[in-house]
Amino acid sequence: MNAGKLDRLTPFAAVGGPALMALYGGIRLLDGSREPGPGWLVGHTLMLAGLLLFGPVLAALRGLLAPRRTAGRIAADVTTGVAFTGLAASVVQISIDLYVGAVAADKADQHRMFESVQSRPGVLPAFYSVGPMLFYVGLLALLVAASAGATRALRWWSPVLMLVGTAMTAVDLALIPPAAVLYLVALAPLAGFGGARRAVAV
Repeated sequence: MNAGKLDRLTPFAAVGGPALMALYGGIRLLDGSREPGPGWLVGHTLMLAGLLLFGPVLAALRGLLAPRRTAGRIAADVTTGVAFTGLAASVVQISIDLYVGAVAADKADQHRMFESVQSRPGVLPAFYSVGPMLFYVGLLALLVAASAGATRALRWWSPVLMLVGTAMTAVDLALIPPAAVLYLVALAPLAGFGGARRAVAV
């Protein structure tokens, strides 16, 4: 994706990603949404779309950094790679969940299918625990790098809000909607609110 297309997509992705996550979290609170059925399918489809929109967000955050030193460039690239690796793991997880919810006959069948998938070696850490966590770690690190030190392309509160929102979802998944609102505010400068500056040399 070239820089022009990324610049046009970034504001939409910065708003759309958290917004779709909030919708998923809201649907998840409805009765019947945690078993095979329309609620499960709609909610997980929205979450999948929201996660995919974080791809341009990560690329845009990397674009806010222009370290002159080789070590700085390597650190920025590694951090971005970690975030994208975690994002890919999250996409796989939600895709598995979406598939299981689509083909399972009932709640018991859904449970059996999940046990079958997650019992395979490496699946649980790669796609349900450690893997997805890398997305949030990498995203937070990019926000810190873009808001701290000589760069200051974002405001200090962007990583703080992202950290608080992530902690909220770790405590209780029922808090996904308010956490997504914090994500939206944290990423608002990328959508043109707060004036994020691009490619600040350090």
